[in-house]
Amino acid sequence: MKKSKVLIVGGTGYLGKRLVKASLANGNETYILHRPEIGVDIEKVELLISFKMQGAHLVSASFNDHRSLVDAVKLVDVVICAISGVHIRSHHILLQLKLVDAIKEAGNIKRFLPSEFGTDPARMENGMEPGRVTFDDKMVVRKAIEEAPIPYTYVSANCFAGYFLGGLYQIGHILPSTDSVVFLGDGNQKAICVDEDDIATYTIKSIDDSRTLNKTVYLRPPKNILSQREVVHIWEKLIGKELKKSTLTKEEFLAPMKELEYAEQVGMCHYYHVCYEGCLVNFEIGEGGVEASKLYPEVNYTTTQDYLKRYAQVYKHHVL
Repeated sequence: MKKSKVLIVGGTGYLGKRLVKASLANGNETYILHRPEIGVDIEKVELLISFKMQGAHLVSASFNDHRSLVDAVKLVDVVICAISGVHIRSHHILLQLKLVDAIKEAGNIKRFLPSEFGTDPARMENGMEPGRVTFDDKMVVRKAIEEAPIPYTYVSANCFAGYFLGGLYQIGHILPSTDSVVFLGDGNQKAICVDEDDIATYTIKSIDDSRTLNKTVYLRPPKNILSQREVVHIWEKLIGKELKKSTLTKEEFLAPMKELEYAEQVGMCHYYHVCYEGCLVNFEIGEGGVEASKLYPEVNYTTTQDYLKRYAQVYKHHVL
């Protein structure tokens, strides 16, 4: 089967750069939207140059120039958007809706993957304010896609391992402690953490798969569906040491939220739904979705155990 030409928007970002690498590794002709707006961000420029040297095509276009977006879209079969929008709500919606308009006018796109890659927004209609803004935004974009109509795939990747596993599910921590841990609630709610490179691999595999057309692809690697307590237990075994443990009730967790900056409040709400309510696993996928590890059993995904081993190796040489 001929592989699609792919345009990645946000290709220098946290997930975007991984999507570019996965697309190139999969043999897709890969295009990266180069926006003049990045200005003199030398790290992004260097990353774009390195991708070009690996065979990617750079396409200059701006969200402020509709025609340039349409022309960029016409070069490819699939568009993947990986721009982040936690901090500036209206800006994020506006950019994606501009992209939807360009795809609609171009009329050649076989698949569009909007910037989702987290909790399925369709299942979060009772989300807490202000965190629900993220889910509401994504549903606005979904509505525009489906009304266009544009063929789509939504990717629900659940929790990025770097943000959740690295801190043993503790908000504001990205390195696992070797001394103590605070359980959110009883620590028994199951969550799903996926290595970011695996998210990219599964995403790229889905773009030419008829089974994922107009569906939500849920990333639920079986060995990574674990509670905070189970993750901590794995970590303790790896470092050969038991951590001091305490608990934080939901009331204690939410109490300081009004004193935080807006973006921090949004993040707190997401942690609350995942760790206190188990929102990632409290439903069956159903007819509107498919599960990635079942579709692509050949992917040797990174397990929680293997992910944490990297930190344990550092600990053995230098206490974190």
